[in-house]
Parts: sequence; C-alpha cells; structure tokens
Amino acid sequence: MSRARVIVLTTTAMIAFAGNSLLCRVALRETGIDAASFTTVRLLSGAVMLWALVRLSQRRVEGSGSWVSALALFGYAAAFSFAYLGLSAGMGALLLFGAVQATMISHGLWQGEQMRPLQWLGFLLAFGGLVGLLLPGSSAPPLVNAVLMLAAGVAWGVYSLRGRGKGDPTRVTAGNFARAVPFTLALSVLMMGDMAWDPAGLGYAVASGALASGMGYAVWYMALPLLRATSAATIQLSVPVIAALGGVLLLGESLTARLVLTAMAILGGIALVILEKQKAAAAS
Repeated sequence: MSRARVIVLTTTAMIAFAGNSLLCRVALRETGIDAASFTTVRLLSGAVMLWALVRLSQRRVEGSGSWVSALALFGYAAAFSFAYLGLSAGMGALLLFGAVQATMISHGLWQGEQMRPLQWLGFLLAFGGLVGLLLPGSSAPPLVNAVLMLAAGVAWGVYSLRGRGKGDPTRVTAGNFARAVPFTLALSVLMMGDMAWDPAGLGYAVASGALASGMGYAVWYMALPLLRATSAATIQLSVPVIAALGGVLLLGESLTARLVLTAMAILGGIALVILEKQKAAAAS
C-alpha cells in the first residue's frame, strides 16, 4: 500500500473520530433530539454499518465481542452524549482523550509496568492539565458535564483494554455495537418523558453512528497495521485538536486561553509518556 494511501486513511479516521464530538454537540445544541435518543440512534446505526462492512468483506476471521465490552461501550456513548449538553466540542474531546489515556496508563502501572522519570513527568503534566481544565473560573466547563465526559473516557479506556487481541477488530466492534443496542434502548425507555427528535437531529445521530463511528473505526483498522505503535498512538493526539478547531470554525465556539494551555499540557504530557515508552522498548 502506498504511503499516500496510508496518510489518507489515517487522516480520514482522525477526522471521523473528531467528527463524533462535532456531530453530537451540534445535534444537542441546534436540533430537538435528546441525548438518550442520540445515543440510541448512534449505536444502532453504527451496529448496522459495521455488520454491513463485515458481511461485505467476506473474510473468514474470528471475533464476536462480549456483553461486558458492550456495556463499557454503552457507558461511554451515553456519558458522552449527556456530557455534550454543556461542553464545547474541543473541551469535551480533550477531557475524553485525557481520561482515556489516564485510564490506560494507570492500568499499565497496575499491571506492574515501569515508567521512566520523563514518563512520570509527562503523566503528571497531563494530570495537571486535566486539573487545570476543571478549576473554577469564567471559562471552566460545567462540573457535572465535565465529570460525565471523564466517565466516558474511563469507559472507553476499559473498552479499549478489553479489545486487545480479541480477534478481527471490525468484527469484534460490530458485535459490541450490536450488544450495546439493548442497553441503549433501555435508557431511551427510562428517559421516555424527555424523548424528542427531529429530522436534523436524527440525521446527525445516524452520521455519528454510521459514518464517524462505524466507517471511522473500519478505516482506522485498515490503517493501523501499517503504522508503528508509537506513530499510531501519537497520531491520535490530533483528535482533540481537530475537534477544537472544528468547533471554532464550524460551530462558532470560542478558543479560550484555558483550553489552549491545558491542551498543551495534556497532549504534551501524553506524548512524552508514549515516546519515552517507545525508547524504553527499543533499548530493552
């Protein structure tokens, strides 16, 4: 596969991942759809798209997903939607990404992974950035929404950790999306009193599920085997940046000094952890 095609696949996947934040934010801000319905339509349309891709591939590969992973996926998607009732696209993406990486790094430490001094510095820098993002002030995010997004990040971190080595990633993801549908239907029933939607809101939810999620993951899984582990990890640092820029350019959101400075701390700290981990692996 040519280098140009790898770049196109990777860029497309990162834009799709950032697009989830933009689509959710604009749907909940500009249309009549409620957060529970957005979550249900997103997961349902994602499941349909992913299973269609699995059927079209006609490859004999293993992987089916699990109910525990599906529950983690649902927890992420639901908390993500409700969090965006009060967060900007960039703020939400940054909180989500920081929580995902903190969860995965913490899991490594729990499993006995040793970190170099510069990795500890990066971890503390990223953690300090998250704390700074939440400190009281005129540009601070609403606390409840911020906590929900952090919870979404932890859930996604758990989901990612459980998905390692479970078979064909597209098939596994399709199975998990399908299993998450009953959970999200139950949520919609519980929230039926607040249920509302319109054609625009449904369209954004379908785009988030089928395109930004379903197609996005499929494209990423095509690019992932062609990237080094370090490259794949550092490339994902671009997602919050793309989401923040998209929020400013497409949704008219403001780019505050707090967001810029904490983003530099969080993303810079995580990048330091990733790069130092690669150096340690190369030296061993």
